Amino acid sequence: MGTIIWLSSELMFFAALFAAYFTIRAQSLDLWETQTELLNIPFSSVNTSILVLSSVTCQLGVFAAERGQVGRSGSVFNVKGWGLREWFILTYIMGAVFIGGQALEYAELIHHGLTIPANAYGSAFYLTTGFHGIHVTGGLIAFLFVLGRTYLAKKFTHEQAVSAIVVSYYWHFVDVVWIGLFATIYLIK
Repeated sequence: MGTIIWLSSELMFFAALFAAYFTIRAQSLDLWETQTELLNIPFSSVNTSILVLSSVTCQLGVFAAERGQVGRSGSVFNVKGWGLREWFILTYIMGAVFIGGQALEYAELIHHGLTIPANAYGSAFYLTTGFHGIHVTGGLIAFLFVLGRTYLAKKFTHEQAVSAIVVSYYWHFVDVVWIGLFATIYLIK
């Protein structure tokens, strides 16, 4: 219940960011026309796909946790035998790749002169995507805690499965928020 309440507060936070983005955009239409041309939509689409697919791997980890399967059975190449650890490690890697991709995108945009103080578009862009990136990083840290608990515990318990499920709620939330941000920032002209 606490997680649902907390995610509701996070939803309000991101709703405020969306409201700020649309308010600033409504006041500076000409700025949006010129600045959105700097965005690398194909690169961002691939990066978005990686994050969205990480929700699938996260959920496969949850299914393994619900079965009580913490580790893989058989070869690491036998994906059907993967447990919670393998799926969450893959999810972690995919999330880290997303953050790395976002950092590369920021470096490219800064190279082209788009910074936070450059203009209202830069402020809105970095504020919304940056806070999302911080949330993804928080999710990555949560994955490390869940994985660490599975390696330290002598026996996989129901509480550990619940922890994996709670982290998956957060991860799915972050993914859904990104889909909304991606559509708003990259696709709506």
